[in-house]
Formats: sequence, C-alpha cells, structure tokens
Amino acid sequence: MEALSFTWANGQPALRGCHLELPHPGLWMLVGSNGSGKSTLLRLIVGLLPPCGGLIDMPGKAALVFQNPDHQLLMPSCGSDLQLSLPEGLSPQERQARADVLLAQVGLAGLHHRPIHTLSGGQKQRLAIAGALASSATLLLLDEPTALLDPNSQQDVLALIRALCSRPHQPLSALWITHRLEELDSCDGAARMERGQVGPWQSGQALRRSLTPLPSGPTER
Repeated sequence: MEALSFTWANGQPALRGCHLELPHPGLWMLVGSNGSGKSTLLRLIVGLLPPCGGLIDMPGKAALVFQNPDHQLLMPSCGSDLQLSLPEGLSPQERQARADVLLAQVGLAGLHHRPIHTLSGGQKQRLAIAGALASSATLLLLDEPTALLDPNSQQDVLALIRALCSRPHQPLSALWITHRLEELDSCDGAARMERGQVGPWQSGQALRRSLTPLPSGPTER
C-alpha cells in the first residue's frame, strides 16, 4: 500500500497517507490504540471499504477473519459453512473431500457434520480460519482473533496461524491486529499504528519492550 487514505462521511480521517509492505510470507502484527485505523486498514485491503486515495497492490487474494466468529459463520454445520467459500466447479465428492482437508488443517478433523452452535469459541475461530483458507486466500487478515477466547484457545489459534505461515509449501501471509503484547513474541515482524499511519517493521520483541500498556481512545471504526 502506498499513500493510502480514507476519510469517513463525517469528515473524520481514518488513514492518512498510509504505507505498508509485507517483506515476505509470514506472520506480521500491528498494534495501536483504539482509533488508530487498524480495523479500517484491514477492511480497505479486503475491499469492504473503498480508499479515498492511494494504491493497494496485492498479487493474491485476501480474506478477513473477524474478532467474533459468530459474525462470520452462517450455516448450521462445520462442513456446510465451508461450502460457502469453496470455488465453483467442484463435484459434490470433491467439495466434501476439500472441506474435510480444511477441517483437518485447523484441528477440527471429523467435525464435518458437527453443529456449529456446539463448538467452543476457539473451535469456532478455527472454523472461521478454515473458511478463509477455503477461499484460496494467500493473505489472512485477522482483527484481534483471540480477543474473545480463553488463554488456552488464544494459544491454539496463534499456533495455528504460525504453522500456516511457516509451511514449506505454499506458506501464507497473515496480518494480525493485537492488543496482547505477549503475542508479539510469535510474529515475524511488528509495527505500531498511530493516527492512521503504520510505523516501520521491527522485531516483535523489540516493539513489545518499547511499549507501555497502550492507551484507550475513542472506539475504533
């Protein structure tokens, strides 16, 4: 992204000449106080909002994973929900086989017919990630994906994304928004976002050491 800008209808700027480049596939994290533009940035990348100016150059496809998986999971069972994101042109047998592979990749093997309402919060988030993978996305955008999870599920989701980004064949890129500074220890690089601009990449450990608890601000849009 180069010189990306976005202003809300009320005249409030959210992004101000924002620059961002992922150096290579991996897990990249953004931190920043509420109102810094993090969530708006992800929505611009995935195309949910049109930029007011600047350039987004992305060779692959992006998929957004929301903080609350209940906002993303629409069908009654795990397998049927994945069907929504699978490409057209597959036979019914191919679609089921592909869904089973995706469920296994996220640690939900054998749950094809499992009702979604019976899943734990962590399982729902992993199913949402499987849905993003089903769309053939090469860039996962994760908006505080562990915020509503218990500590064990937080670690499970973080380890899953770390593994997907470290695959020797077809590694993914992931851009992860977090307020949990301990999560920075697991990323390939981290940057702080302030006033609609992204700072330089640095190691997650270095950024964590430089930050005090982030101040709260107006609710982010």
